[in-house]
Amino acid sequence: MKLFQRAQRSLFGEILDWMLTPLLLLVPVSIGVTWLVAQGIANAPFDRALEYNVHTLARLVTVQQGQTQFVLPQPAREILRADGADRVYYQLLDSHGKLLSGESDVPHPNTDEPPVTGVVTLRNGEMRGKPVRVASLWLADGDDDSASALLQVAETREKQSVLATEIIKGVLLPQFAILPLAVLLIWLALVRGIKPLSVVEARIRERRPGDLSPLDESSVPLEVVPLVSSVNELLDKLNDSIHTQKRFLADAAHQLKTPLAGLRMQADLAQREGANADELKQSLKQIGRASVRATHTVNQLLSLARAESTGAGTGRQPCDLARLTIEVVREAVPRAIEKRIDLGYDGAEAGAPGVVLEGNPTLLKELVRNLVDNAINYTPSTPERPGVITARLLADPFGHVVLLQVEDNGPGIAESDRELVFEPFYRVLGNEADGSGLGLPIVREIANQHHAQVKLEDAHPGRQPPGARFTVRFADEEAAP
Repeated sequence: MKLFQRAQRSLFGEILDWMLTPLLLLVPVSIGVTWLVAQGIANAPFDRALEYNVHTLARLVTVQQGQTQFVLPQPAREILRADGADRVYYQLLDSHGKLLSGESDVPHPNTDEPPVTGVVTLRNGEMRGKPVRVASLWLADGDDDSASALLQVAETREKQSVLATEIIKGVLLPQFAILPLAVLLIWLALVRGIKPLSVVEARIRERRPGDLSPLDESSVPLEVVPLVSSVNELLDKLNDSIHTQKRFLADAAHQLKTPLAGLRMQADLAQREGANADELKQSLKQIGRASVRATHTVNQLLSLARAESTGAGTGRQPCDLARLTIEVVREAVPRAIEKRIDLGYDGAEAGAPGVVLEGNPTLLKELVRNLVDNAINYTPSTPERPGVITARLLADPFGHVVLLQVEDNGPGIAESDRELVFEPFYRVLGNEADGSGLGLPIVREIANQHHAQVKLEDAHPGRQPPGARFTVRFADEEAAP
C-alpha cells in the first residue's frame, strides 16, 4: 500500500510507507485484541460473584436418600434482588429434571456430558430474549455422593457489557491520541535521518566547476559511505579523463603546428617575386606533402577519439576477424607495391572455426589497418633487401583464443621504447618515416575495448635487423576455464 504516491520514487516516501503502513494495519488488530481482553477482564469479577451466589444457595439445599429439600429465607432472597442494571434468576431441579424451585426457563446444561458434583461450571446462554451468564452446580446425595440435584443461577450481562466498553474506551482512546503523535515523530525522525544526504548534496552544489577533489567520507553515516565512495571514484575517473584530454589536445595542437607551418612557409615561397617554374613546382609538392600529413594526423586523432569514446558493449556483433584482416591486407597492397614491399596474409581462412568473436567490426578493422600501416611506414625496402610484411591469424577453437600477428623484417623496436610507442605522439628517435605517432595508441585502445592484450617482440630474435612482431591476443573470458 502506497500512502504517498509520486511521479518519481522518493527515498523519504518509501521509508515512510514501510514504517506507517504496518503501524496503520496494526490498529484494527489492536482493537480486536483489546476487545477480547476487555471481555475477559469484564467477565472475571462477575463470574466470581456468580459462583459465590451458587455456593451460597447450595448451603440451603439438603439431599438425603434422594429427597431434596430447599428453604430460602429472607436474607438469602436479598442476593436475588435485581439491581438497576441486571436481573438474577435461580433454578433447582432434581435428578430427573423436575423443577423444585425457581424459574423454569433457565437454560439447561449440556446433557451429553456426565454430571460432576461439587464443581461450578459457567456458560453463556439466552433467557427471555436477553444474553445471560449461567453458573451450574450438581449437588451430591449425602449417602453415596451421586448427583441428585442441579442448582443454577443466571444473570443478565448488562454490567459486563458496560464494563467491557469502558475498558475498551480507556485503552483505545489514548491510542488514537498517540497515533498522530507517533506519525509526527516518525516524520521528524526520517527528516533528521536523511539530513546527511542533504548535507552531501549541499557540499557538491557549493563546489566550483573545476574542483574534483574527493568528498570527505568520515563526516557521513556508514550507510552513505558507499555512495560517497562511488562519487569519489567517479570524480577520480573524471579528473583522469580531463587531464588526458588536456594532454591530448596539447599534443595534437603541437603535432598540427608542424604541417601547418610547412604549408604556410611553402605558400610564402611560392608567392615570392622572381620564383621560376621549378621552384613553384617544388613548393606545390611540399604543400601537397604537408597537407597529406595534416590530413593523416587529423584522421588518426578522430580514430583515437572514436576508440576512446566507444563503450565496450556498443555496436558489438559476431565478427569474422580473418575476413576483416584479409580485407585490410587487400586494401593496403597498392601502397605496399608502391614502396616495393612484399605484403601477404597467412593463417586461418575466413569462416574457419574459432575466427569469429564478439566485437565492433569498424574498430577491429581500424586496429588491423593501423598495424599494417605502421609496418609499411617503418619497414625499409631495397633491391638488395626487400621489405616483407606478413599479417597472420591463428585460431584455437578449443581454447577460445584468437591471435592476430603483424610482423616485418624492418629495424625493429628497442626494448626501452616498446612501452613508449603506445603513448600518443611518441616517435622513435632517428626514424624519418612519415607518421603521426597515433597508430599504436589507437591499436591499444581498441584492444582494451575488446579485452584483448597487445604484445610487441622481435620477429627474428638474434638476426639483424630483428624486425618487429605485434601480437593481439583475443580470449573469450566467459568460455575460458
